[in-house]
Amino acid sequence: MKNRSCEGPQADKASVATRGLWSDAYRRFRRSPSAITGFVMILAMVVLAIIAPWITPYDPVDQNLTEALLPPSRQHLFGTDQFGRDILTRVMYGTRISLWVGFVSVSIASAVGIPLGLSAGYYMGWVNIVIDRLTDILLAFPSVLLAMSIMTMLGPNLTNAMIAVGISIAPQYIRLARGSTLSTKQKEYVLAVKAAGGATFRILMRHILPNILSPLIVLTSLEVGAAVLFASGLSFLGLGARPPTPEWGAMLTEARVYLRQAWWIPVFPGLAITYLILATNLLGDGLRDALDPQAIIQ
Repeated sequence: MKNRSCEGPQADKASVATRGLWSDAYRRFRRSPSAITGFVMILAMVVLAIIAPWITPYDPVDQNLTEALLPPSRQHLFGTDQFGRDILTRVMYGTRISLWVGFVSVSIASAVGIPLGLSAGYYMGWVNIVIDRLTDILLAFPSVLLAMSIMTMLGPNLTNAMIAVGISIAPQYIRLARGSTLSTKQKEYVLAVKAAGGATFRILMRHILPNILSPLIVLTSLEVGAAVLFASGLSFLGLGARPPTPEWGAMLTEARVYLRQAWWIPVFPGLAITYLILATNLLGDGLRDALDPQAIIQ
């Protein structure tokens, strides 16, 4: 009973403070032009990916050689490729794949990095040393080289590309989660719960993790675009999606020999990648400002 009574008031105060922080962050988010712009841009891509089969009469894979290399026109707004496939259709279907790649890769990175960072920052000692050395080893390799090494072991396909990208960006989550945990575990409300005999798992999940989510959310919003670009690069090198999959990086690979003959084949997939990265960066900048507890509401 003593432990419960000691923990209760501190936990309630921490919960109230957390709710107040998130409420203020939401108000700042709504007032941020960059955040709203990035959110709307990403939402538009999600909607486009969902409704693609209903708004285009073409199949993204079927070939029609009689219409090969047609420039942009009313019939084919983005033109056609060397196999007569409608590029607009392939870009829209590629939105599904690229968004999926981005979200899955970041999910893998966060699922690996956040628990390791929490453990390293909270337990310290040999746990911290082992996780730190593992992180240093991963960071010692250039990200592209590390991903290519993983792809060599697993084999070249889209699923393995997502795993490789996720592992390659996981060290960023480990470092951020570890640093945030180191500072948060010294807060008075965490020390009070520990003194009251609170279980370690409960402290980590209820009192530390919710209070370090802000920088992790910002990192996630930025890494989605980076993961898409990373996976597109692997596909461009022939290590990701395989033809005829309408993935933006794979489309650029097929189009590189037509740069002068048919400019529209590489331009539109490249613009789609640029659009998504711009959207995630705008959203990330807005979230960073919104989730900053020192921000002043104008």
